[in-house]
Amino acid sequence: MATGGGSAPSNTVSSSKTLLKSQALYKYVLDTTVLPNEPECMRELRLLTEKHNRAVMATPPDEAPLLRMLIKLTGARNSIEVGVFTGYSLLATALALPDDGRVVAIDTNPEYYELGRPFLEKAGVAGKVDFRAGRALDRLDELLADDEASNNLGRFDFAFVDADKPSYAAYHERLLRLVRVGGVIVYDNTLWDGTVALPPDAPQLSDFDRRISAAIRDLNARLAADDRVEVCQLTIADGVTICRRIV
Repeated sequence: MATGGGSAPSNTVSSSKTLLKSQALYKYVLDTTVLPNEPECMRELRLLTEKHNRAVMATPPDEAPLLRMLIKLTGARNSIEVGVFTGYSLLATALALPDDGRVVAIDTNPEYYELGRPFLEKAGVAGKVDFRAGRALDRLDELLADDEASNNLGRFDFAFVDADKPSYAAYHERLLRLVRVGGVIVYDNTLWDGTVALPPDAPQLSDFDRRISAAIRDLNARLAADDRVEVCQLTIADGVTICRRIV
């Protein structure tokens, strides 16, 4: 997963967080269906984010249309986003939600969120966002423990998770209580640059990738065996897993 560096023209993408082995094919996908339909506010935020020294954390542009499509197909009005960074996926979500829609956005670093907030305001969707700084497990537990918890249980239609990978399994248990039956939970980076298919002792793995890959493999096994959800694994971006709550 390459980090972005410097500014890029509006019709190019400096990062290549994709499992496609052909950069020419990835460019074709971007140039044909993604970038021509990218809202101007999202393009501007993407270009700003590509200059950030942690740009690799951003949702890639070919994943954002998937999130927007899922929100519209499910008729979602209330959403949760765990892991915001500068807010490219958050902006995609806010644009896709109806006028009375709301998204609770959680991130440990409010400074990253503040970088993207002007683009939410420019797009006229900042009012849909309820940003909550702090550890995601703490913020999710607060939603569950709220005095009006009965209103939070099953209140959300959609959730997108792109945060601390070893905590994904813990997020899942909490989100299954917050997202309604028939609602959708989406997990990002669930193939971790393809390393989930490598032996745990593969010499090319760094200690960090070995730890994250193990956490992701554990998550994928848990999701596949979880009879409370229907699961669909996509190879878009760095791996995206869609869970539909059925119980």
